[in-house]
Amino acid sequence: MGCPESAFLPRFLFVPPPATSTFAVSNNTLRSITTMPLKMWSSPWRSETRFTSWRCMRNNKVTLFRQLQQMTYSLIEWRSQILSGTLPKDELAELKKKVTAKIDHGNRMLGLDLVVRDDNGNILDPDETSTIALFRAHEVASKRIEEKIQEEKSVLQNLDLRGQSVFSAVHTYGLYVNFKNFVCNIGEDAELFMALYDPDQSTFISENYLIRWGSNGMPKEIEKLNNLQAVFTDLSSTDLIRPRISLVCQIVRVGHMELKEGKKHTCGLRRPFGVAVMDITDIIHGKVDDEEKQHFIPFQQIAMETYIRQRQLIMSPLITSHVIGENEPLTSVLNKVIAAKEVNHKGQGLWISLKLLPGDLTQVQKNFSHLVDRSTAIARKMGFPEIILPGDVRNDIYVTLIHGEFDKGKKKTPKNVEVTMSVYDEEGKLLEKAIHPGAGYEGISEYKSVVYYQVKQPSWYETVKVSIAIEEVTRCHIRFTFRHRSSQESRDKSERAFGVAFVKLMNPDGTTLQDGRHNLVVYKGDNKKMEDAKLYLTLPGTKVEMEEKELQASKTLANFAPTKDSTKDSFQIATLICSTKLTQNVDLLGLLNWRSNSQNIKHNLKKLMEVDGSEIVKFLQDTLDALFNIMMEMSDNETYDFLVFDALVFIISLIGDIKFQHFNPVLETYIYKHFSATLAYVKLSKVLNFYVANAEDSSKTELLFAALKALKYLFRFIIQSRVLYLRFYGQSEDGDEFNNSIRQLFFAFNTLMDRPLEEAVKIKGAALKYLPSIINDVKLVFDPVELSMLFCKFIQSIPDNQLVRQKLNCMTKIVESNLFRQSECRDVLLPLLIDQLSGQLDDNSSKPDHEASSQLLSNILEVLDRKDVGPTAMHVQLIMERLLRRINRTVIGMSRQSPQIGGFVACMIAILQQMDDSHYSHYIGTFKTRQDIIDFLMETFIMFKDLIGKNVYAKDWMVMNMTQSRVFLRAINQFTEVLTKFFMDQTSFELQLWNNYFHLAVAFLTHESLQLETFSQAKRNKIVKKYGDMRKEIGFRIRDMWYNLGPHKIKFIPSMVGPILEVTLTPEVELRKATIPIFFDMMQCEFNFSGNGNFHMFENELITKLDQEVEGGRGDEQYKVLLEKLLLEHCRKHKYLSSSGEVFALLVSSLLENLLDYRTIIMHDESKENRMSCTVNVLNFYKEKKREDIYIRYLYKLRDLHRDSENYTEAAYTLLLHAELLQWSDKPCVPHLLQRDSYYVYTQQELKEKLYQEIISYFDKGKMWEKAIKLSKELAETYESKVFDYEGLGNLLKKRASFYENIIKAMRPQPEYFAVGYYGQGFPSFLRNKIFIYRGKEYERREDFSLRLLTQFPNAEKMTSTTPPGEEIKSSPKQYMQCFTVKPVMSLPPSYKDKPVPEQILNYYRANEVQQFQYSRPFRKGEKDPDNEFATMWIERTTYTTAYTFPGILKWFEVKQISTEEISPLENAIETMELTNEKISNCVQQHAWDRTLSVHPLSMLLSGIVDPAVMGGYSNYEKAFFTEKYLQEHPEDQEKVELLKRLIALQMPLLTEGIRIHGEKLTEQLKPLHDRLSSCFRELKEKVEKLYGVITLPPNLTERKQSRTGSIVLPYIMSSTLRRLSITSVTSSVISTSSNSSDNAPSRPGSDGSILEPLLERRASSGARVEDLPLKEDTENRISKFKRKDWSLSKSQVIAEKASEPDLMSPARKAQRPKSLQLSDNRLTPFHGSSPPQSTPLSPPPLTPKATRTLSSPSLQTDGLMTTGVPPPPPPKSKPYESGQRNSTEIAPPLPIRREAKAPPPPPPKTRKSGLLSSEPGSQ
Repeated sequence: MGCPESAFLPRFLFVPPPATSTFAVSNNTLRSITTMPLKMWSSPWRSETRFTSWRCMRNNKVTLFRQLQQMTYSLIEWRSQILSGTLPKDELAELKKKVTAKIDHGNRMLGLDLVVRDDNGNILDPDETSTIALFRAHEVASKRIEEKIQEEKSVLQNLDLRGQSVFSAVHTYGLYVNFKNFVCNIGEDAELFMALYDPDQSTFISENYLIRWGSNGMPKEIEKLNNLQAVFTDLSSTDLIRPRISLVCQIVRVGHMELKEGKKHTCGLRRPFGVAVMDITDIIHGKVDDEEKQHFIPFQQIAMETYIRQRQLIMSPLITSHVIGENEPLTSVLNKVIAAKEVNHKGQGLWISLKLLPGDLTQVQKNFSHLVDRSTAIARKMGFPEIILPGDVRNDIYVTLIHGEFDKGKKKTPKNVEVTMSVYDEEGKLLEKAIHPGAGYEGISEYKSVVYYQVKQPSWYETVKVSIAIEEVTRCHIRFTFRHRSSQESRDKSERAFGVAFVKLMNPDGTTLQDGRHNLVVYKGDNKKMEDAKLYLTLPGTKVEMEEKELQASKTLANFAPTKDSTKDSFQIATLICSTKLTQNVDLLGLLNWRSNSQNIKHNLKKLMEVDGSEIVKFLQDTLDALFNIMMEMSDNETYDFLVFDALVFIISLIGDIKFQHFNPVLETYIYKHFSATLAYVKLSKVLNFYVANAEDSSKTELLFAALKALKYLFRFIIQSRVLYLRFYGQSEDGDEFNNSIRQLFFAFNTLMDRPLEEAVKIKGAALKYLPSIINDVKLVFDPVELSMLFCKFIQSIPDNQLVRQKLNCMTKIVESNLFRQSECRDVLLPLLIDQLSGQLDDNSSKPDHEASSQLLSNILEVLDRKDVGPTAMHVQLIMERLLRRINRTVIGMSRQSPQIGGFVACMIAILQQMDDSHYSHYIGTFKTRQDIIDFLMETFIMFKDLIGKNVYAKDWMVMNMTQSRVFLRAINQFTEVLTKFFMDQTSFELQLWNNYFHLAVAFLTHESLQLETFSQAKRNKIVKKYGDMRKEIGFRIRDMWYNLGPHKIKFIPSMVGPILEVTLTPEVELRKATIPIFFDMMQCEFNFSGNGNFHMFENELITKLDQEVEGGRGDEQYKVLLEKLLLEHCRKHKYLSSSGEVFALLVSSLLENLLDYRTIIMHDESKENRMSCTVNVLNFYKEKKREDIYIRYLYKLRDLHRDSENYTEAAYTLLLHAELLQWSDKPCVPHLLQRDSYYVYTQQELKEKLYQEIISYFDKGKMWEKAIKLSKELAETYESKVFDYEGLGNLLKKRASFYENIIKAMRPQPEYFAVGYYGQGFPSFLRNKIFIYRGKEYERREDFSLRLLTQFPNAEKMTSTTPPGEEIKSSPKQYMQCFTVKPVMSLPPSYKDKPVPEQILNYYRANEVQQFQYSRPFRKGEKDPDNEFATMWIERTTYTTAYTFPGILKWFEVKQISTEEISPLENAIETMELTNEKISNCVQQHAWDRTLSVHPLSMLLSGIVDPAVMGGYSNYEKAFFTEKYLQEHPEDQEKVELLKRLIALQMPLLTEGIRIHGEKLTEQLKPLHDRLSSCFRELKEKVEKLYGVITLPPNLTERKQSRTGSIVLPYIMSSTLRRLSITSVTSSVISTSSNSSDNAPSRPGSDGSILEPLLERRASSGARVEDLPLKEDTENRISKFKRKDWSLSKSQVIAEKASEPDLMSPARKAQRPKSLQLSDNRLTPFHGSSPPQSTPLSPPPLTPKATRTLSSPSLQTDGLMTTGVPPPPPPKSKPYESGQRNSTEIAPPLPIRREAKAPPPPPPKTRKSGLLSSEPGSQ
């Protein structure tokens, strides 16, 4: 999944609008609002999308990317709408809000700055906005975005939460239904009635949505095909939390009585057919929201065949009809279907899609115009919505046919009753289209019910809506006629209506028909008379009315009276009226008509409080008019005043309810446009005063409480009444009566508030809460200043520590009123407000209410910042004097996590911002003593620094943070002048104060919000333009203040070095140039005033701080150059500091270079090797400078890097450097020695012990048991003789025992070593043009190692040649890397001389404690001999000496010395033969020691040497060296030639012993091979003994030995021992002794010892090691052995030899390892037939031999290495372990270039024999 930028920001995004668009000009701002963020969003994304998609995947940014992509698409779409210029003004404003909300959300997701806007979505200008308003805008914006994010998270995590979040914001909903299809084979037309149903309460929630379905399976109106949709509106949040809601569909068949009836049967009958039910609870609750998903609602059919029904009736006359399913009402059936949960639908049912839409009908049509259009049916809720809107006119009467009971009369079976319903006026005139069976169709004049077949008591439960004009309702009634319907058409025509019932819609008292059920009287008689409305309207319509008229029974009319039969018939309906103009309440109606019924006024006024609110708001204006008319016209009776007041309070409280909140404008419109009672204020204020004055009367408490809640609108009535009065009568009419009533009211309140708290606490709280709401109205007719004084007295009347929160909130509302905006009123109010705040913020305040205090103070400051409120300077001064310091202390003492901290800091910023220069001067002048000024400045500096260090505001509040910085900077500069003025001279100098100032200024300058270079260019430009670079201003001020210090400077050294360094590191050139000279000033100051004549304090501190700062990310290459340049310039001009200063400047520059390299690698290079290199460079620097504290810190960083890379050996060596700094003594540990591992120790000895234990643990993990043993011995000595910790000693010795055992038994693979050259200027300075030796990981091949290096340097080019590069490559800007395998030169401890050392012990020294490494390259001297290539094949051997011994604190070290030497072909041949003999000898020895070894390696070894099929071998040596011509040309090689002959002769007894052992261990399969070997060997031996003599081996070399228990691998016989044997006397007995296996065998010169060369090639990289001396010494030692006569050998001599004479060693070298120890390599793999090659050289010619690994003991190591029939190669290319010192240079080119090499020579052997001899007495 990629992250392509093009996918994120389409190219068409920034297309400019058409030039002709007038909208484009007028809405330029809005267009830029959408364009700018898209540009901004692309910038941070580019850094993320710069890499390929895997980077995105890795960073888990895919989800973020997708979200932003969708946001971008939305913005593009909205932008196009804006540019179209077609949007109305209100929609444009709404779209602007959506756009800004989306932008702010996207900014937060990308971590961009928060954009603060006003209510219209315009970005706020901080210069034009008060600090408080800015802070609040940030809070609101942040909260809004957070809510949006949480909402989106909840959508993803929990759909329940999504629904709740929607419900909380919206009060009205609609359910959108799209009817797709009805699958059912009816064969007749049908009517489908869909409605919402509550199964728990068995009630319908909505009216029906009607669909008329044709018999052809399509809608009756074909134009409605695919356009059947409806919205069920007015659902409230209470509906949405119902436990269950179902969507039900009742299907009514329209046709014959029975489906199968023919043409002669009655048509058009409405018959019940079935129901379909779907539980839509999840959709209503918001858990499912997919308008595209189609839901299937299964259909349950209920019809039955006629004959079955009739049969049941005949056979079971006792069974009542309702048992039969068809005759049950559909509502009963659907309840059964809901209960059953499963329906056998047989594929029949409805297909619909659903969606819940938030909002009322208007909002839904606007927001979901793609779903809801003009053709969408609207099905309203049967009842009012949760919120009633004033303009919502509705007059719906819902009538439900419940059930009836009808006598069968003369029929044998019950009637098939059909009810016909219609609406008539009192004249009997039919109202057309007044009845609506369901939404989606126009009204009908007559509604016919469903017919149930032969049911005596049919139940219909059919609901229809009756819609009549308001004025018609009083005259109308509903008539129901009952008719029997016959299934036979002819008979049905003759049926007439058998009864009639009616109900009037208006009661005689003027109220509307009550909701609920009504039992109607069914009248029978003549049809014509039944249709005469004037006749039946005189009769009672309901049973209730009939009972009332039974007293008048004698007056019943003849010919139209209920008969005996008719009284048995009954009919019940239910009605529900939803009308905004009709009332069912008698009391409300009585109040409205109070004049006609004046005796009931008191009753009606009291009853008004019991009327339902929805009834009152219908007649709000009429009700209010009635109340005020009663008050004015009945003014003589005070009783009415109180009743009207209470009623008015009730109505005002009612409109405060959320359900009727939208009627507030209606109420206000009434007050200001319709209200006309000019004297109402007298009555209302009188009653209100009475209630407040009599608050102690418990019977009035609730009335007073309600009045206080309604105080705002009560006073609007009062004030409007007063305004009207003044308008008509003027001021003089009533004198001061009104003003006195206001004063009396406040006096009453003051008396109330002064009473004890427990009394009327509820009333007091209400008074504080609601009294300020009257201010803006009272101010219109009352003196504002006096009103301010009244409120002051009111506040002062409240006892201290009572109702604190309410009191503060009350004052906040006073400040929010228009009163506080008048300057003269503020003069009155502000001192009181400040007193109250001062008491709250006092240090001694027990429980200060910080939240309310912050709110009050914020509002005060916001008003004072306005431009339209008159003069404010004195008010600001008053706040400054009384509150500034208290606010400071509050901020200092408040937790940074407190939710109030932001508000208080904003208040402090606002005060400082509103203070001008004179305010600052005045404020300092208010302090009485010098100490007071010091205390204030100290508090302020500490607080500023704390606020800067611990951000109170979020990082993305950029505008707020910059405002804070700008205000702080001005304040700091103001206080700087105070410092200079009062605290500069010698007597008044305050060190701590100045110190705090400097630290504050530095903290300000280095604050992250001011570091412009970390921002995008656009943001940087914006900040500089708006605020400038504040760092420069404060930085220059710091410089000036420093130079002003004069002789006081020395007091700030070294403490100010770090802070000044932070200033100079700021990446601003001018600032750096201005402040770096302070360093020189410090050096000069310490040099002059310290008395030591140096600047060591400054130097040490600068080094320490520089290390910390650079590691923390500060500083760059430019800083290093500038620092060095400026320091050198200043130092060179100074008389005394020129030399020492210059040294220091260069030292600091060098340190910076190392630190910058270190930081670059640590931050940007994932390679741990590079990190380690840089760390070592830095710690070496500190070691030289003897800065132990920093040195140890970097040691532990290096240790952690090793530990993370599992380089346990290197981690141990690193920790060892720390341990070496400690002594075994009880000296206390200085803190820097402990470092970060926090060992809880007190003495150096304890710390060293802990370190040793950790180091031993690391050595154990790294399998360096030899080193672990060495340290454990040292630690054991301490345990035993110093601390006497025998328990610890015991544990230590157990560990040591396990180490010894591991050395012998555990598998320990030897690492490879690689030489790596880094050439070219592209590498970092610590690698550039240098060669390093690397210690590889376990089992790491050179290919793997090279790949690992190249991943660290992906741009590096791998060199294919091992020759040293020329200057062109070294100076190239590119990176070139050279890598090849080198062999370590072993250095064996002297203590192993002449000891039987097991091979496992020697293996350790083959790869460890080594410092020299060799690499050999073959080359040709002279012309090539076609017959014998050896003669001119020389070896160039390069020796690399590293800076440190391996292993060490790194896995690589730099090469410090390179030397080369050349090995002649003859010497090469001698080496080859020595190694061959050593191999045979050791293999024979192994089989002599352990007879259980496999014979296969021996078989392969012998066959490779003696098989005549192999050509070359000895004959090549004979041709090359054993000729007269060679000896004449090289007379100096005479002794070497003889030595080579003896080595060839020595091979014979070794082979003899090998063949003998082979014969003993023979198997049947190997017998042919053995016979051939024996035959070939006889020929070979005969030839060799003839030419080169006979040698006898002493018996102790061949006899079977007894090995030690547990010894797995045996020591090897050294080649020097074998060579000594080759020079002894030759006797015939030797020949006869060995001839038993070789008699009569012809000589085979071709089968000689060089056959072992392939073996040696394979082992050349396997870790075998040699010891070398210069060639001259080597030759002399060989000759001395040649002449030797003593042949008695001790076992130790045979087993191991080691030179002990130091004079034989090269002076620059340590004692080297004997040649005999080189052949074994326990990395060989004996268990496979052949070993895979380990590595392939980089260069085309295979210059380095292949390596083979093993996991086994060397006793098996020859297995699989030899193959019969491989021709022996010529003498080897290289002698990897020769270490002569010829041509040695300090740093010579590592590999001299050879021009002669033309063709790839064969690989060199692994090792070369050492020429080192034992020089014990008697060896000559």
